[in-house]
Amino acid sequence: MPSNDARTLLHTAVPTAAVGAIATVVSGVVAGGKGALGAVVGTAVVLLFMGIGLVVLQRTAKKLPQLFQAMGLMLYTAQLLVLFIFLALLKDTSAFDFKAFAFTLLATTIVWVAAQARAYMKAKIMYVEPENTGPKS
Repeated sequence: MPSNDARTLLHTAVPTAAVGAIATVVSGVVAGGKGALGAVVGTAVVLLFMGIGLVVLQRTAKKLPQLFQAMGLMLYTAQLLVLFIFLALLKDTSAFDFKAFAFTLLATTIVWVAAQARAYMKAKIMYVEPENTGPKS
């Protein structure tokens, strides 16, 4: 993974994991062990799906830059749809507290998207490839 991509992943995953840790503590205090487990599962789901999406988006940008914007919109729509499907499938679970899971899923998704937007704004990525000024063969 190129350094820009790794830096973007780091700048999005760390704040998301921090919010997930806070949500785990709060859920553990409010809803007990099942609440903490729900928060951990919610954080893991967001980190997994959004991380995979970021890697796919970066590879698309490298190989097919003309599809980057369309791919980004489609990817975010698909990610949100998958997260809603997770919510629908797990709403009746007794393995963990669903409210803790849902609120953590929402909070970490918002933090991920905001951190990713900030990382892209701060990144110094060239959008025009400079010409090679070396001797021509």
